[in-house]
Amino acid sequence: MKQEIDALMHQQHADALWISGAALHNPAMVYFTGGIHVTQADLFYRPRQEPVLFCGPMERDEAAKTGFRLRSYADFDYYAYLKQAQGDVLKAQGLRYQQMLEDIGLTQGKVVLYGVREFGPFYALLSELQRLLPNLHFYGDVNDAILLEARATKDEEELEHIRQMGRLTTRVVANTQDFLSGHTVRNETLIKSDGSPLTIGDVKSRINLWLAEYGAENPEDTIFAIGRDAGVPHSSGTPSDPIKLGQTIVYDIFPCEKGGGYFYDFTRTWCLGYAPDEVQQMYAQVLEIYNTVAAELSLDINPNTLQLRTCELFEAKGHETVRKNPRVTQGYVHSLGHGVGLDVHEKPWFGQADDPRNNLRPGSVFTLEPGLYYPEKGYGIRLEDTYYVSQAGKFAKFVDYPMDLVIPMPAK
Repeated sequence: MKQEIDALMHQQHADALWISGAALHNPAMVYFTGGIHVTQADLFYRPRQEPVLFCGPMERDEAAKTGFRLRSYADFDYYAYLKQAQGDVLKAQGLRYQQMLEDIGLTQGKVVLYGVREFGPFYALLSELQRLLPNLHFYGDVNDAILLEARATKDEEELEHIRQMGRLTTRVVANTQDFLSGHTVRNETLIKSDGSPLTIGDVKSRINLWLAEYGAENPEDTIFAIGRDAGVPHSSGTPSDPIKLGQTIVYDIFPCEKGGGYFYDFTRTWCLGYAPDEVQQMYAQVLEIYNTVAAELSLDINPNTLQLRTCELFEAKGHETVRKNPRVTQGYVHSLGHGVGLDVHEKPWFGQADDPRNNLRPGSVFTLEPGLYYPEKGYGIRLEDTYYVSQAGKFAKFVDYPMDLVIPMPAK
């Protein structure tokens, strides 16, 4: 949580955090600013000091919503620095940022970098600043020891953001189910009003429309895959594939709040009309293992133990798993889950066994998503919900939704 940041910085001997880039679709910036509409900003955070936010004068009112101390780029005349640098753009940018940093008294110490910017120009700027301010040292948080560690637990306000996204997500899922079941069927294929087959692309267009109408985005797309594609976990689906009865559809939807806020992650597997016997048997196994692992959730465990437990359960049913063969492409082929927040994948990690802080504790938000994949047999199965740990230490889903495999279709 945010109140941990100062202590985490102290542990890492960090004197300041520098978060750069736009204030939207930029998780570190959103974490501090709440998702204001600012196209470029530089935020400097130091323990026990008021954060300082640099931005352009046109966006000063948006920036003021943060309550931070504001500084305008216009106070540091780029063209004057360009003249001083005799037309050298990099030197002019370096001089400008040097003056900005000197103006806020940040000229020495360890500065940890975050944010989303074009890598090449920013790297060049940092190299120039290192030359101009040799007592200032820039670092990347390669161990996720400060911001991602703070973000690994959510406060009540953050949990409510995710809960609202869960309600919105399942509303879209229900719309999708109604949309599919409302179509007529000809030769085992869903048919549109013009007589052509309903396709994966048609369904995904509707999903995007509903998300936009409800105020959300899916910047990383949606997985809506049928048949063999459903057997490849992150195949997003082939747009031209027709929607047919009796084939597994893996529907994995992970939208975020508009502007790049909090995500939700949710998956169901459907067969329209009926399911083949083998698919029904495999689905029952995935559901059984999902319920078993969910019942074994407990505080202070590293979620890697849940991944190992899931592998053990699938292996006992005769399936290959990533525990015995990391390159396996059929059976149980991925991790049981991951943390969710301002990134769709963040702490806690289900594959990070050696991190003593990578444990489930109040404020943790994570997915459970066991699955089985047999692409050469033409099917895949995954079930996923997003869970949280309350401040009282209780585990719960944010929202509930039916886990029926077969979606009934209208009689011919």
